[in-house]
Amino acid sequence: MKSENLPEKIDEKIVEKLIYEIRGMQVMLDSDVALCFNVSTKRLNEQMRRNIERFPKDFCFKLNKEEITQILRSQFATTSILSSIRRYNPYVYAEHGIIALAGILKRDVAAQASIEISRNSLI
Repeated sequence: MKSENLPEKIDEKIVEKLIYEIRGMQVMLDSDVALCFNVSTKRLNEQMRRNIERFPKDFCFKLNKEEITQILRSQFATTSILSSIRRYNPYVYAEHGIIALAGILKRDVAAQASIEISRNSLI
């Protein structure tokens, strides 16, 4: 199933801006991955939790408050934006976690997005 809301190819310059280094790993926020996969963040994390055995700690982990602050400072220079929008601390996904999500979601757009994210080499 093709999404009409997303371009055929995700712009690699956009993807580069969505990659952060946290705990010595390059990761993407769950909300950014969900946007690339054209699913809701809630559904994305729900599928991860239902298939938790596919997501060791080096594939996916939940951010703590200091890490959220680090990301927000790099994005907005303020720390109140994400905490006022999100009820829970976000998850982040490393490259292998993103590929695992694409396999679980089984959507054309997820497969294409995981390829583009991998091409931008999170590593």
